Amino acid sequence: MKIRKNLKLYMKYASVCTKSIMQYKLSFLLMIIGRFIIAFCELIGIRFLFSDLTQIKGYTYGEVLLCFSVIQMSFTFAELFGNGFKVFSGIVRKGEFDRMMLRPCSLILQVMGSRFEVGRTGPLLTAVITLVLGIRHSQITWSAAKVWTMAAMITGGTLLFIGLFILEASMCFFSIEDTSLMNVLTYGAKTHGKYPIDIYGKGILRFCTYIIPYTLIQYYPLQFLLGKKGSIYLAFSPFGIAVFLLICSCLWQYGVKNYKSCGS
Repeated sequence: MKIRKNLKLYMKYASVCTKSIMQYKLSFLLMIIGRFIIAFCELIGIRFLFSDLTQIKGYTYGEVLLCFSVIQMSFTFAELFGNGFKVFSGIVRKGEFDRMMLRPCSLILQVMGSRFEVGRTGPLLTAVITLVLGIRHSQITWSAAKVWTMAAMITGGTLLFIGLFILEASMCFFSIEDTSLMNVLTYGAKTHGKYPIDIYGKGILRFCTYIIPYTLIQYYPLQFLLGKKGSIYLAFSPFGIAVFLLICSCLWQYGVKNYKSCGS
């Protein structure tokens, strides 16, 4: 019952934000087009790279496109649903978070619902185009298990990036201003995640497994998807993101307990 109530409330938040954005239709359209072009340029960059190469450390053009589409979709959905955490420092500075704490509703739900921006979905079209091209150019024999794996990678990736946004927001309880350090883990992962993690070396692979678990939604399930490793257990690795999300949630709760209002 509580989940249904929270979901209904979130849909109201999303509806209000969408109506507000659509008051400026030209601005909305230009944002969609602009973000689409930026994402599409990244796709063009990959195409130019493979104009002289057939493989990058054993990965073909189609396989890299599949990898890129997963990260692009994940980041786009995370921005759509978790953008409130990305701009959380502004919410704290303006005193908006003080009002949120007075309401009998989940703080996480309120922050997520406060910045539902459909204008950030522009890169989603690029991700769909990339996914189609990746499927077309790869040699994958698709099955129900592999389709499920692809869906799990995108879902897990969305939760991973939302967790990173929550982690960034949690730092604002102590520093007020957001820190660009987290951009290395969010935008950096989005940029470097367009290629399989193992091409950067074993050190980066270990970091992205034991510190910030990008590999759980990218490298390991990708090995099963591409048939490089046949273990079906790799398809379940995105479930490990639940542990990371729990840690981020605990840090958020700790920050809330130690929060001191800074006013506006």
